[in-house]
Amino acid sequence: MHKWLTVALLAVLGLLQYQLWLGNGGWEDLQLVEERVAVQEAANVPMRERNARLAAEVTDLKTGLDAIEERARSDMGMVRSDEQFFWVPGVAIEAELVGINAGLVTQPNLPSEDTNE
Repeated sequence: MHKWLTVALLAVLGLLQYQLWLGNGGWEDLQLVEERVAVQEAANVPMRERNARLAAEVTDLKTGLDAIEERARSDMGMVRSDEQFFWVPGVAIEAELVGINAGLVTQPNLPSEDTNE
């Protein structure tokens, strides 16, 4: 009787060990999940850095006018009223920036062609 009980208990223990090491959700699956987590964490590092930069930029835009002015100059090509805008031929700029800046640049007063002198 004890012999059959020992064999049955060893068989149950063997099944439990199989389930623990090789079964669904066992040790092997845990290792695969840990590898996937490590890969995802490595992929998240640049995203976290980018989010930190964006959060700092948002804070700067909310609190300071210098950041707003810098953003307007770089992204929209804006020029202050006390500055002059010079266009250098051969330097490529975006077409939309030319349209934006065209309204800011004043034409010099040229003599009219209708004068007969």
